[in-house]
Amino acid sequence: MKKFVSVVAMLALVAVSLVTFSTNASAAEIKMVGVITKIEMSADKKSATVVLKDTKSAADVTIVVNDDMTIGKLTDKRIVIGDEIICKYNVVDGKNVARLFKKTAGC
Repeated sequence: MKKFVSVVAMLALVAVSLVTFSTNASAAEIKMVGVITKIEMSADKKSATVVLKDTKSAADVTIVVNDDMTIGKLTDKRIVIGDEIICKYNVVDGKNVARLFKKTAGC
């Protein structure tokens, strides 16, 4: 009986640990919708710094975009200043690095 209680207690502890860890890991990703107010391409055209005006708070948020698909859309003007964007990003070394960056109307 003691062995059964110990096993159940250990499983409960592991379950609580997993739930706590996964909640903390997913909390790092931030999602927002905003309108592009500024686009700055890097000299090598491999990254861009984009400023979005958050539709909820009206604050300017600077996002670093590194993925090739989005850089291509910025380069060939499929995404331009004034477009409404859905963006998911993580804060890495004090910079907001995009994980998802696309038009709300699709692109």
